[in-house]
Amino acid sequence: MLIGYARVSTDSQDLTVQQEALLALGVSESRIYTDHGLTGTSRDRPGLREALAAGRAGDTLVVTKLDRLARSIVDARNIADELLAREVALSLGGSVHDPADPIGRLLFNTLAMMAEFESDLISMRTREGMKIARAKGRLKGRKPKLSPTQERHLAKLFHEGEHTTDELAEIFKVGRATVYRAVQRQQVVSTAKSPHTTDVADRPLEGTS
Repeated sequence: MLIGYARVSTDSQDLTVQQEALLALGVSESRIYTDHGLTGTSRDRPGLREALAAGRAGDTLVVTKLDRLARSIVDARNIADELLAREVALSLGGSVHDPADPIGRLLFNTLAMMAEFESDLISMRTREGMKIARAKGRLKGRKPKLSPTQERHLAKLFHEGEHTTDELAEIFKVGRATVYRAVQRQQVVSTAKSPHTTDVADRPLEGTS
């Protein structure tokens, strides 16, 4: 029996090309297992687990390319060893991998190294792209809910004691946790300026202890 496995790394990618290729290789549509939006550098993939579990002695696991199965040399070898132990063959794009053949092992290891190398390149380019975007101001963290001026105003009202935490949260359209964090940040600023500043604990937030 032929068992097919297909994988794409992102939700925007399509499995159709791989599925059609597996069908052309003789895999039944009902025997194709897939993972959508999951990286090949992780073994924790539901579709892969199902595909491996479905294999019985004499069956063949079919993938279009080795990098669909694994993006790590270690994982590729471990999966191949697991299949071998269960007497399940591995077909890479129609060519059955023979672990007893020195040339076959060399080719398999070369493909595994290339898959891992490509994965490392993708990660490196992603990091470089984020670094460049951050340097140009295009990549920023989450926008603060309150501006520095609003935080100072909130902290002032809090310490004046005329408003409850819930009232302040309503006034500034934020949650109670944001009110508390804003007061704490302003307390740190005030303490840095004057070591004798009254501590926030002198007026605890409602519902806290």
